Amino acid sequence: MLKKFIFSLAILFSSSAFADEAGIVDKADNGFMMICTALVLFMSVPGIALFYGGLLRSKNVLSMLSQVLVTFSLITVLWIVYGYSLTFGEGNWFYGNFNHLLLMGIGIKDVSGSIYELIWVAFQGSFACITCCLILGAFAERMRFSAVLSFMALWFTFSYIPMAHMVWGGGILGDEGALDFAGGTVVHINAAIAGIVGAYLIKNRLGYNREPLKPFNLPYVYLGAAILYIGWFGFNAGSSTHADEIAGLAFINTIAATSAAVLAWTLAEWVLRGKPSCLGSASGVIAGLVGVTPAAGFVGVGGAMLIGLICGFAGVWGVSTLKRILQVDDTCDVFGVHGVCGIVGCILTGIFASKSLGGIGYAEGIIMISQVGIQLMSIITCVIWTAVISFVAYKIADLCVGLRVSEEHEREGLDINSHGESAFNS
Repeated sequence: MLKKFIFSLAILFSSSAFADEAGIVDKADNGFMMICTALVLFMSVPGIALFYGGLLRSKNVLSMLSQVLVTFSLITVLWIVYGYSLTFGEGNWFYGNFNHLLLMGIGIKDVSGSIYELIWVAFQGSFACITCCLILGAFAERMRFSAVLSFMALWFTFSYIPMAHMVWGGGILGDEGALDFAGGTVVHINAAIAGIVGAYLIKNRLGYNREPLKPFNLPYVYLGAAILYIGWFGFNAGSSTHADEIAGLAFINTIAATSAAVLAWTLAEWVLRGKPSCLGSASGVIAGLVGVTPAAGFVGVGGAMLIGLICGFAGVWGVSTLKRILQVDDTCDVFGVHGVCGIVGCILTGIFASKSLGGIGYAEGIIMISQVGIQLMSIITCVIWTAVISFVAYKIADLCVGLRVSEEHEREGLDINSHGESAFNS
């Protein structure tokens, strides 16, 4: 009897070790993934809302908070209705199937790997939501609320879902061996291209390059960056899907890359402008986080630090020199940070994943030059696909409801005209 009791205890406490072999649900993995999902939700609401909101003028801050929250909610509903099924269902190179519309056929005890599938649905849904919310910063302060929601529904359906399926859901890029641990292409480049296409189509804000359009609240920006930093551990470590050594690697890599990027951005700004700014260091946080996202579980700590360092410098170039070259009013520098650092991070993932450089190594038969080629192919595919879909989605939204608010409403502010309220009432 005592031996049976001890054996039962051993099975109970060692289920984590035998979860995959025995097909047993791993409660540690389930708890880990629920925490990671909550952290990604934390990144969006309030992280992105505060970071972007602080970068705007005070008359538009509530419009950004509203856009983030309602966009997040819209994409959550669409993800449950059809997004998950089309992303992770078995299908072709670009889409899954309709077998799990409204999560039909997924029971509360159904398992994906070692976790309940409903937790996997929630985790991947949080990625879809934050990707759409990232786009909002590019055309902030001038787009109609109805146009924002119309565009997001179209873009999610025809850009996010196929890109996620192509990379993570059994589609063409995943089959070709593209390395994207937590969303370099699917999230950051995808959102950045959509954002800059929108910024071009909606055109510059009134007074852009003629009058100062200064951020109204830098402490909001700092707080938003801090929340994003904390939440990103769910983003990167959670992409392991297990509370294991790869999650640990992604965790420490996130810290290493972000710290290196903050120092690089601060140094670059100090040299170029004579003074290091709080806004610059906060932007360095985002640059490092974005750069390490595709690499987090594939590269060593040294590689992660180098990625962060390079992305810190690349981000400064993206929001200053490149922005002037492109002559676009990307309000919150979505392309300058998420696009540039996402592209740099994806390419460097193909380099630093090499075992000789401390990474976990390539697939059998793959060498560094071929992996870098695969990474470039995935980036080009993402850029072309998303640019075309974004252009069409913006045009449809424009035809249906009109993209831009009136000049009078823009001057007065979106808070009072789009939402009927003001952030500050004395």
